[in-house]
Amino acid sequence: MTSPFLQLDSIAVHAGREDLTALGVHALPIDLSSTNPLPDIEAGGMSYESMATGGAPLPEGGSVYQRLWNPTVARLESALARLEHAEEAVAFSSGMAALTATVLALTGGTGKRHVVAVRPMYGGTDHLLASGLLGVETTFCAPDEITASLRPDTALVVLETPANPTLDLVDIRAAVTAAGDVPVLVDNTFATPILQNPVDAGAALVLHSATKYLGGHGDVVAGIVACGTEHAAALRRVRAVTGALLHPLGAYLVHRGLATLPIRVRAQQDGARRIAAWLATHPDVARVHYPGLDDPSGLVGRQMRGPGAMLAIRLRGGYDQALRVTSSVKLFTHAVSLGGVDSLIQHPAALTHRPVAAEARPTADLVRLSIGLEDHEDLIADLDQALGQSGTRIHATTSGIPVAAR
Repeated sequence: MTSPFLQLDSIAVHAGREDLTALGVHALPIDLSSTNPLPDIEAGGMSYESMATGGAPLPEGGSVYQRLWNPTVARLESALARLEHAEEAVAFSSGMAALTATVLALTGGTGKRHVVAVRPMYGGTDHLLASGLLGVETTFCAPDEITASLRPDTALVVLETPANPTLDLVDIRAAVTAAGDVPVLVDNTFATPILQNPVDAGAALVLHSATKYLGGHGDVVAGIVACGTEHAAALRRVRAVTGALLHPLGAYLVHRGLATLPIRVRAQQDGARRIAAWLATHPDVARVHYPGLDDPSGLVGRQMRGPGAMLAIRLRGGYDQALRVTSSVKLFTHAVSLGGVDSLIQHPAALTHRPVAAEARPTADLVRLSIGLEDHEDLIADLDQALGQSGTRIHATTSGIPVAAR
C-alpha cells in the first residue's frame, strides 16, 4: 500500500516494501550478489553506464555489480525518502561516507570549494570539514552568521539540529533563508524523521548517521542522505566511483529498524523527559542541556514534534566527576554512539569531539546521555548511585581534560 495519505507510523512499517507481494515474500529479502549475470554486452554496458552516472539499472541490462546498485539498498532508500518527505535517498557505508560524498558531489567540478558550517556539530563532521582533506575551505559560524559567512564560491551550508552534543537548536527555515541560493544540508540524526523533517523547512539535503536511531540496535554502521532527484544522481555518481555503497546486510538491518522507529523514539523521548527533569534538581548537576526543559526559540512544537531522547549534563565537579560518573554507571553503557535500545553515556570532549578545535570543543565537565528503552526509574537510580559515588566530594582542580586523558 503506497497511499500518500498514510500516517507516519504506517509509512515506517510499509515503505520500501511495495514489491514484496509480487516477489512472493513477506520479510525483506537480502540480495548479497556481488555480481550479476549479463544478458549481452550492449544491454549490460548501457545499464552499467546508467548506474555509474547516477541513474538506476535498466530492466533489459540488469544491475551488473553491487558497487553500482543493489535492490536491498534501494528498498531502504525508498523508505527513508518517504519518511523524510524527499524525492529520493542515497545510502552509504557510514554517516561520514555520506557526508564526504555530499561535499564531493556539490564541490567537484563546480568551481566552488567553500563550505559554511554552523557550530556546534558532531565532532567527526567538524574535523572533516576543518581538515581540508576534501579540498574545501570551511568557515565555521553561529546560526546568525550564515549570510555574513557566504562567498561567491560557497557550495554548501552544513548544520545539525539538535546539535551534538549540547542539543542546541537551529531554525532551519531561517538558515535556509540566510543561505539564499546555497543548498543547506541538515544533519537530522538526533531528531530522526519521526520528530523533524528538514525538507519541509526548505533544506536541500538531510543527512542521517543510520547507525544511530534508524538502525536502533547498535549492530550496523550506515549513512543515508535524503534529497531531490538532481542531488541524488550526483551522490550516486560519487558513490559508484568511490565504492561507498552500504552493504546489503546493513541495508536490511536499517530498513528493519525503520518499522519500529516511531515507537522507539517516542518511548525513549518519554524516558528522557523524566530523566532530564530529575537531573535538573540534582545538586551535582550544574546544567541540563535538553530542549524539553528549556526552549526559548519555540522550535519544539514548531519545527520539531518533540524534544527527542538525547541530553547532556554539566557536572559541578568538572572533569574529575565526569570521569567517575562514566566509570560508575551500571545500567548505562559507557560507550560512544547513540540512538540504540540501550542507554549510553560518554564524554564528548575526550572522545567524539576530541579532534575539534579547542575553541569549539565541548567543556570538560559535560557528559552526554543517550536514553534507551529501559525503565526510566531504573536509569535514574543508576545515575543517582553514580553521582553519589562521585558527587559533592569531588573538587575539580582543572578546567580542562588532564594531559593523560587527551
